[in-house]
Amino acid sequence: MAETPNYQAELVGVFGNPVAENPTGVMQEAGFAACDLNWRYLNITVYPEDLAAAMQGLRAMNFKGINLTIPHKVAVIQYLDAVSPDAQLMGAVNTVRREGDRLIGENTDGKGFLTALRDDAQVDPRGKRVVVLGAGGAARAITVELALAGAETITIVNRTPQRGQALVKLLNDQTPTTAEFVQWPATYAVPDGVDLLVNATSIGLYPDVDGLPSLALDTIRPGMVVCDVIPNPPHTRLLQEAERRGARTIDGLGMLVYQGAIAFKMWTGYDAPVDVMHKALAAEFGQ
Repeated sequence: MAETPNYQAELVGVFGNPVAENPTGVMQEAGFAACDLNWRYLNITVYPEDLAAAMQGLRAMNFKGINLTIPHKVAVIQYLDAVSPDAQLMGAVNTVRREGDRLIGENTDGKGFLTALRDDAQVDPRGKRVVVLGAGGAARAITVELALAGAETITIVNRTPQRGQALVKLLNDQTPTTAEFVQWPATYAVPDGVDLLVNATSIGLYPDVDGLPSLALDTIRPGMVVCDVIPNPPHTRLLQEAERRGARTIDGLGMLVYQGAIAFKMWTGYDAPVDVMHKALAAEFGQ
């Protein structure tokens, strides 16, 4: 007997504002196609005042999950049935998965960073001394995961003391690491002994491709690992300068792919075709 045709697509996507330039769907749909899944990833503009209705709509239309981007990563928590322990600690959710009738909040940003660190650079964060530039959502996710993975010390360098000090307090109170805050001076010198430097700011993001964090570049040394969370352009000016000084580098494209791959698995139950997703995103950025 012939198999009954099924024309129904499963839906996932991203809620945010703006979302028109968010490229996540490019890699997710490439992954769906590679796994022969009839799934669609939709970029959906949702204003803050409409988030409650959007989450009700997600339930009503049986979405399998959703990504959250600016400005919804914190506000969405009140509309969920449960939140994973690490997302609870971060106070932010970037991925929602469906478990029966329940919506579960996760945060894959930091996990994607750790996967890139371990798999692409073969760096174990245990015992490492880390400096993170910035104290926003990306910094929060990355530092919590680094702390839980055993980083020895984490220094948060940020222009605004309030946000930086709040993140340091969270890390010291809720994780095993030792954290400190440094207010970003005119030019920040990376201290001796730092193993890992992470740019978690938007400095250098397209179209500001010549942007460079205010660093004393001669304090970037051989053997140091320098990471930039910016996916576009993947090879930021910071990474170029770091490579000239003998540092190893990790770009934001890999981090974006890995966090997307984690969400892919949560939603579909299939292992994500990481190579396919990476190639699709790299092609989108002209790499």
